[in-house]
Formats: sequence, structure tokens, C-alpha cells
Amino acid sequence: MFNINDEKNVFETENDNPELETENKEENLNDKVEENKMTENSETEVPTSGETVPQWYVANTYSSRERIVADYLEQRKVSMNLQNEIFRIIVPEKKIPEIDKKTGLQKVDKNGEKRFKIKNLYPGYIFVEAIMTDEAWYVIRNTPGVTGIVGSSGSGTKPFPLPREDMLPILKAMNLITPEIRSDYTVGETVKILEGPFAEETGEITEVDVANSKAKVSIYFFGRYTTVDLKFSDLEKVDNQ
Repeated sequence: MFNINDEKNVFETENDNPELETENKEENLNDKVEENKMTENSETEVPTSGETVPQWYVANTYSSRERIVADYLEQRKVSMNLQNEIFRIIVPEKKIPEIDKKTGLQKVDKNGEKRFKIKNLYPGYIFVEAIMTDEAWYVIRNTPGVTGIVGSSGSGTKPFPLPREDMLPILKAMNLITPEIRSDYTVGETVKILEGPFAEETGEITEVDVANSKAKVSIYFFGRYTTVDLKFSDLEKVDNQ
């Protein structure tokens, strides 16, 4: 098992209290999985091994070891011939501008190029897309550096997956959205814009172009409604409840 003190943290974080941020994200992930557990299968307490559709699961690990553990699990799935049961293994990261605290401006290197850094969006977690067979479950939970699985009650009990709608923003942030996921927008839905000059604005979808993975969104901007043409990957559904 890894010793968390023998190597420096390779990720920087903008939060002044990263421990609090990690605790909040842990509570959120556990809450989402528990909600899924309650609604997905009200009759069966434990997921069965008869699953045929890949779902996303959340593995706990040590902060700053996420990439090492993910790479090791990737190697184990190949060596154990489980490529058809364990699929994508991701560490949610995002490249963000490196800001000079004194000037508030983005830092540049000696060649005048803007500097960026990698931010780990979920410290202490890796996300695993898998069909949770007995073999896949054994390999994942016994990978060195994996300290637990969110949604498992322990004693070898298989975990419940993270709800699909809660995984979408993570995949979008990493540009890992597949065409199948991008095509589920419909006219009349309320969405939030994630990228571009209208980022963080909300609006209503007025037209969907599945073939080109685009949608037209009507937003209220400077006192009038404006229609903008956006990629599916730049949108996120808004819960109107």
C-alpha cells in the first residue's frame, strides 16, 4: 500500500482549505450513490453479477495518488484480461490558468507563453466504468492504493453505481462525452452554458441538431432574448425541480 508521505503532491489546488473541499465532495458522492441505491432497485439490497451495461463507480484512494492508482488498475485489467468488463478509468482533471497572486494576471514563461496548471477536480477519487462482475469487483477492490469503494457496505458487498446524470458534468469537463450521451437534449429543456462568452447563463433549447451534436438555445441577455448556436458538450441540463 502506498505511503502518502513519501512523495510531494503533484497537483495544485485553488481552495484555501482543500481538506474541507475534499470532505464536501466525499459527502456529495456518497449522497448521490445512496440516492441511486434507494431508487434503482428497491427490492434487491445487493447488485447482482448479471449486469450487461457499463456503469460508473467511484473508488477511494489517497490524495495525490489518484493517477498512480488509476494507471495500476489499467495495467491490472489488461493482465487479467478484463477489457470487456472494466472500461474507462479516469482521474478528473482540468487545465486551468496559473494566476499570479500579486497581479491577478495569468503567469507567462520566459518565452512569453501563458502558463497553466493541472487541477484535480476530485482529490482522493478515481472513477471506473465497469460491468461489475465478480471478477471485475475483485480486481478493482484489491488494486493497491484503492482504500474503498463508494456505495459498498463492506464485507465484499458490491457497490451501487454513481447515477448517470451526475457523471455527465465530469465527463464533459474532461471532453470525454460520447455521441450517445450528447444526443439526449430535447426542445424545451432548460440548460446551462458551460463554455464561451455566455458561460454560466441559462436558457431554453429551441432546436436540436443531433447529426452535428448542436443545439440552439434562447437566453435572456441585456434585456432581450438572443438565440445562440452551441455544441452539446458546452451544455448541461438544469434540474427544474
